[in-house]
Amino acid sequence: MENKSKYRVIFSFLLVFSLSFTNLFASESGSQNHDEGFDFSEVMAHHLGDAPIFPFNIGGTKVVEGEPGFDPENHDVFDDHGVRYHFVGGLDLHITKRVTMMWIVCFFLFIVFIPAANLIARNPKKVHNKFTSCVEAFVTYLKENVVDSSLDHHGHSYYHYIFSLFFFILFCNLFGLIPSVGELSVAASDGLVALDQKFFGLGLQTPHALHTFGQIWSGITPTGDIGVTLSLASITLLTIYGTAFSYQGFSFVAHAVPKGVPIPLWPLMWVLEFIVTHIARSFALTMRLLANMTAGHVMILALLGFIFMSESYLIAPVSVLSSVLIYFLELLVAFLQAFIFSLLTSVFIGTVMHRH
Repeated sequence: MENKSKYRVIFSFLLVFSLSFTNLFASESGSQNHDEGFDFSEVMAHHLGDAPIFPFNIGGTKVVEGEPGFDPENHDVFDDHGVRYHFVGGLDLHITKRVTMMWIVCFFLFIVFIPAANLIARNPKKVHNKFTSCVEAFVTYLKENVVDSSLDHHGHSYYHYIFSLFFFILFCNLFGLIPSVGELSVAASDGLVALDQKFFGLGLQTPHALHTFGQIWSGITPTGDIGVTLSLASITLLTIYGTAFSYQGFSFVAHAVPKGVPIPLWPLMWVLEFIVTHIARSFALTMRLLANMTAGHVMILALLGFIFMSESYLIAPVSVLSSVLIYFLELLVAFLQAFIFSLLTSVFIGTVMHRH
């Protein structure tokens, strides 16, 4: 009976997520011109594409709407209480939706693991509660089955990096499965304002700060951006080369080519083994995580988009049920991709510790 209750809770939880996404679809399609119909590509771009939120430009010139040089088609147009502007020239380092979502992920990592670490550090041999036991189970599994097994029990120096890598990717993946808390808050507030205007006339308005919160907590998946996955893979690439030179010294340059290779083929093999192999590994890490975290969201958005593209309520149950099933798969993928990225990172580091 307890297991059945748990399954009901999980199913209800995912169903609420699906209906929440449907609500976001409905609110966005309702904001478009009725004559134009539902624009699925615009919804897809909104939920999957990145966009700047807070301006940060170094050395550029701020151009306000109405001034010479203002381009309304510029991608980085900001709105400051009705005044639209963008920057010309300089270095654009604008804070985007993915950056703010990574801030949120890091914040939750801090509030989850710092208290757990403090409790465990007080008495490492004591079982404090289910929360610390869960954290210890994850860490112990990663330590024994990912790092130590891949690095031949020489992975003590890499625990911090691999653990941080796993949990950062995991939280980024999971937070991308939660409908935008910020947008739902704005939608709820706008709904109250609409009800007030229709029935009560109290003059309620959606606070500007709430709109800002809606932009900050956009619900976008950070690991669905090639800039994020490429950065993580690049750090791994630097760690691979750093480990190789640390353990083998400069002889790693010569030892990159296996023994027995004919002299005429040695230069070509050196390029392949010393440069191409490790870059290809990093590229594989980049694209694997990016593709898996994007594909699932595209499927969910497409399934829910059928409701509005068909303009038929008969398809709604099928679309919602299908999206809930995809959610179950995406939850598995979120853990699996974090595990695979961490495991392959450990394996790639382990292969350069010693000459084979």
